[in-house]
Amino acid sequence: EHVLRQTLIALRAGSNLDEHENPGEATVQVLHGRVTLVAGDNRWNGSPGDLMTIPDSRHALEAVEDSAVLLTVAMRN
Repeated sequence: EHVLRQTLIALRAGSNLDEHENPGEATVQVLHGRVTLVAGDNRWNGSPGDLMTIPDSRHALEAVEDSAVLLTVAMRN
């Protein structure tokens, strides 16, 4: 069984969400600005309207510009 959680995250340019584990299946939808999703040696750039699937590994999110993203997580019980 999964519990769906959505969180609106605002980041200033140059700030980031430090590397962390994935708590479940997750996506990030970029609402405003530009971000970079980082997992190991992999990097994905996101712009407004992009929906990025978060890898099932440690990852971080960097704000290239002032940004707002919608994080959706199907948390494992």
